[in-house]
Amino acid sequence: MFYSFVISRLNILQTVCLWSSVLMTRVFVYGTLKKGQPNNYRMFDSNNGKAEYLGSAFTIQKYPLVITTKDNIPFLLNIPGQGHRVHGEIYKVDDQMLKFLDDFESVPTLYQRTVVQLEVKEWVGKMEGEEKVSPGSIMDAFVYTATYEPDWRSLPCYENYDSEGDHGLKYRRREERD
Repeated sequence: MFYSFVISRLNILQTVCLWSSVLMTRVFVYGTLKKGQPNNYRMFDSNNGKAEYLGSAFTIQKYPLVITTKDNIPFLLNIPGQGHRVHGEIYKVDDQMLKFLDDFESVPTLYQRTVVQLEVKEWVGKMEGEEKVSPGSIMDAFVYTATYEPDWRSLPCYENYDSEGDHGLKYRRREERD
């Protein structure tokens, strides 16, 4: 957040610009970090940083959202134009939470943090200094896309991930893995 102050000193006007100590960044989540999913609690663990739910959205472009590995992990493949418009949630996070998410998503070996363009479906939050966002608005946010194996391109694609969904691929929590 940017603040501008005008200070009068010896009849000279001087503008001082300060950045707030807490910068917030938008992140789009489409898998186990969404509400009602196994890892959503991590978004609200204050040891990880700060996160605030802003609303729901879907990608402007189509992307393949696949479920794979022996742990049935959802992956968004950075292949614009294939798959579906993917539904997910937008959060604003501080730098500490962004670093936690980078570590949690194993950036850069398993995922990369990239920018995606979104269409807002529902908005409940308010970014500092911004007006309320209307449904249908377009915005950018960070998203975690996968480093993928070539055969993942042929897997079934989903538009909305649910760990208990009809796909029958039960997600294995990190605590349950080898």
